[in-house]
Amino acid sequence: MPTHIKIIVSVITLVVGAAFYFSESHYGETILGWVGIGLSVFMVIAMWLFREPGRRN
Repeated sequence: MPTHIKIIVSVITLVVGAAFYFSESHYGETILGWVGIGLSVFMVIAMWLFREPGRRN
């Protein structure tokens, strides 16, 4: 995946994770909000850390 697409997907993932946290924190479920934050950060790290499978030259 090209770098500029990874950056866009990373930003969108982190924004959605933050929105989920604020939404859940508004309703009093802060633990679930932290789980959402952790999951979104984990997804971004995994996307940058692991390469896509493909054909090797």
